[in-house]
Amino acid sequence: MALIALSVVEQRLDAVRAVLAGASVTEVAAQVGVSRQSVHTWVGRYLSEGVAGLADRSSRPRSCPHQAAQAVERAVLELRREHARWGAKRIRLELLRKPPEYFTGPVPSTSTINRILRRHQLLKERPRKRARDSYIRFERPGPMQLWGIDIVGGITLVNTVTGELREAKIVTGIDDHSRFCVMAAVVERATARSVCLAFAQALAKYGVPEEVITDNGKQFTDRFSRHGPSRGEVLFDKLCRRNGITHRLTAPASPNQNGKVERFHGTFRPEISELGPFTSVTQAQAAVDVWVADYNRERPHQALDDRVPVVPADRFAPAPTSELELWVPPALEVAPPPPAEVPGSDPVPATAQQKATMRREPGGPIELEKSVPPSGNMSLTGHQFWLGPERAGQVIRFWIDRDWVHLSTGGHRFKSVRSRFTAAEMDRLVAQGAAPAGPPPAPSQRQPRHGVVEVERTVSMGGTVSLGRRVILAAWMLGGRKVGIWIEDDAPLLFFDPETRELLRTRPNPLEPGEQWTLQRRKPVGERPRPSTEPITVERRSDNSGGIMVAGQRVALGRQFKHAVVTVHVSESTLAIDLPDGDTKVVRRTTDQAVRNIRTMRPRTAATSIS
Repeated sequence: MALIALSVVEQRLDAVRAVLAGASVTEVAAQVGVSRQSVHTWVGRYLSEGVAGLADRSSRPRSCPHQAAQAVERAVLELRREHARWGAKRIRLELLRKPPEYFTGPVPSTSTINRILRRHQLLKERPRKRARDSYIRFERPGPMQLWGIDIVGGITLVNTVTGELREAKIVTGIDDHSRFCVMAAVVERATARSVCLAFAQALAKYGVPEEVITDNGKQFTDRFSRHGPSRGEVLFDKLCRRNGITHRLTAPASPNQNGKVERFHGTFRPEISELGPFTSVTQAQAAVDVWVADYNRERPHQALDDRVPVVPADRFAPAPTSELELWVPPALEVAPPPPAEVPGSDPVPATAQQKATMRREPGGPIELEKSVPPSGNMSLTGHQFWLGPERAGQVIRFWIDRDWVHLSTGGHRFKSVRSRFTAAEMDRLVAQGAAPAGPPPAPSQRQPRHGVVEVERTVSMGGTVSLGRRVILAAWMLGGRKVGIWIEDDAPLLFFDPETRELLRTRPNPLEPGEQWTLQRRKPVGERPRPSTEPITVERRSDNSGGIMVAGQRVALGRQFKHAVVTVHVSESTLAIDLPDGDTKVVRRTTDQAVRNIRTMRPRTAATSIS
């Protein structure tokens, strides 16, 4: 017997006829394999519509009460087509600020706007980014607490004569709390001076923030310069330090640590580049100023609040007027010129900037300040000053002349060394911001004269002496020599010649105040040791070619003086060499390195074999 396949409508019709003939709905539902509700539905449709009512129907509702109205959808699409870079959040904020005239009803949510854009194929699908909770986010609680500063391209300049195109740079700055753009300066080249000039103009306009954060560019730091940190702090660091601003640096290759200004570039650069090219920096700066004014005061910022429109100007406030004057290097010429003196009136006190530009007497002393690096090793024009890592971050004041270098902090002088600075090096420091100095800093008032002790010790062949239970390095070149030691409370140790009382070396004082009275072999205190003004006499043995090396300078004597021992008198500007034939050769000194070896090295002797 052949099986006949019934259609769905025929099966439902058989079930309905069975129910109408008197069968139980439960029994029919069990035979067909559906629910009782389905059988009741089939019976109702058959009675009202006939056999046509048993066909399959769509389950889609005839209406959706929560679907956006046509007017709302039209407003969203108009904004999107007019501004292709706007997303759902921005469109919603704009509808909250300025709803269209034909717009009625509540503003749709961000997800609704996304569905409208996706339905009309106006939403660009992007790959999923990292989860937001995977980032370490921060925001300062108030304005003027942290500025993010960076340099970005995007400005195209065109030469109207040749048609040549070139790219200019923009120095940007964003307030961390309010996202207010405090700086957007167009520059031909992002040099250290142009960056500092834009920064100084922002400081003069809005005040001094507590902190700034930048990347490790050479305009901001010498952290990764090819010369290393020995070249000294850059102008940006000095501008921050002199105005009490903490300069923070991002980790290498970590732009997300300065993410707010980087995100600002994502909005700023595409829009400002569409307005170019520009014929001059002035024209480009005018366009940038108009864009920044709209960004600060008209455009709602999604990071501030994505529910209600908030512009950066609503959360920003300049720093209150400070009693401290803004310090700006004289070369930047940002501050107004000082007022002229009126004859017969009291002189106006000189500002810090005016003091920096005072004329210095030739060879006169200078003063400057510099912060201690983490290594504790400071450098000025190639001269090293070891202070130790424990002083890292302290601001040290240098008092420098041709004889002495005094180091002090908090008005307390803690170290003094012989000066090896030349006149040219001091002039170079003045050009970098050093100021003319007055009298040298006096020792602390806590150091009474009766606290001075003088002892004599013999330097070991390793260059050390023993004071109490401490072994102190004097200088290995003084090995085997008897020296006097001038010991004063909280002052450097002065090593001197007991006969001439000429100063030989200074070293940090490791003794506690008053501990010098417990030392053995104390002597009556004499005249304070004075620096030697006479040339230093050393011995040298010439090499195979008849040359010697003195203070880092090589001098050729001639092959006739091969392996000869000569005496060299080293002064500040010349080297006088007593030759074996009785003649004296004088050459100009070209280095400023200190003499590290007085006696000549013993000649090497060939080993003899024993037969």
